[in-house]
Amino acid sequence: MKNTALTEKHIALGAKMVPFAGYNMPVTYEGINAEHATVRNSVGVFDVSHMGEFILKGENALDLIQRVTSNDASKLYDGKVQYSCLPNKDGGIVDDLLVYRIDEKSYMLVVNASNIEKDWNWIQQFNDKDVEMHNISDKTSLLAIQGPKAADALQSLTDVNLASMEYYTFVKGTFAGVDNVVISATGYTGAGGFEIYFDNEHADKIWNAIFEAGAAYNIKPIGLGARDTLRLEMGFCLYGNDIDDSTSPIEAGLGWITKFSKSFTNSTALQAQKEAGIQKKLVGFEMIDRGIPRHDYEIADAEGNIIGKVTSGTQAPSLQKAIGMGYVAKDFGKEGTEIFILIRNTPIKAKVVKFPFYK
Repeated sequence: MKNTALTEKHIALGAKMVPFAGYNMPVTYEGINAEHATVRNSVGVFDVSHMGEFILKGENALDLIQRVTSNDASKLYDGKVQYSCLPNKDGGIVDDLLVYRIDEKSYMLVVNASNIEKDWNWIQQFNDKDVEMHNISDKTSLLAIQGPKAADALQSLTDVNLASMEYYTFVKGTFAGVDNVVISATGYTGAGGFEIYFDNEHADKIWNAIFEAGAAYNIKPIGLGARDTLRLEMGFCLYGNDIDDSTSPIEAGLGWITKFSKSFTNSTALQAQKEAGIQKKLVGFEMIDRGIPRHDYEIADAEGNIIGKVTSGTQAPSLQKAIGMGYVAKDFGKEGTEIFILIRNTPIKAKVVKFPFYK
């Protein structure tokens, strides 16, 4: 089991630690609901250093990214971030990821912790034009400082004007007295905020500085439990739950990051799927009757026919109601459609709603 550079900090703070993607990670500190509310209303800090980071450099770096990712990275400019995915050859998804354009010949890819080796090998097999690739995952720490007060809480630590940063942009600058920190206006919570990348050796210094600067804003550490409820309220996909090697980006509602203006892995088949129409689609639903949907619960129609499966579900802290995501047969994907979640073999009524759940 791997540790992050901050594992001892989490243990000292009384975090409940769990194995996650091969890492020893904090799942909660004071409780998921309290931590969730902190991020929605104020500001919280997630240690997400388990995520993977690859640097791609050279004349053909963009060409390689264009061939392996679904989105159009040629639209990026220096300091711009893009959400994308790595399609496989069978219509599914190897992983979803972020693409950072550092400059014309340098990019950073941020991938899911459980897929670091898989993604590296996948991209490397297409690297036939000598693109320089560096896996910097093990030496890079990543903190997500999320919530409406994030900019105010962090501003004293940097000369970068945080409040003026546009969503999905980044700068490299000095942060908490440390040079070469990537400050990114991104996140996975829908609550606003920043993600900062830096070398492991600075982890303690930066963590302490953030909590000192944020004390006036009641900043708190947040575990992976609240990260999951926050992302689910926004309808953000979690790899391994809502998307995987068997789900296509078109089925997952990720057509907006699937650009057929270029050729990429399996693009011809995905375009044909889009034109022919999908047989199942990822939808959001909220429970009408009492019950909490969980991963892999079956979804049925009013007659009891199985029409799909739940991929994610929870009692949403901000909404005070149970919500979920799941794949259903296309005829049941329309907003307002009544469906039934089988909880311990009992059909519990729900209805299809639009993303995000939390407006």
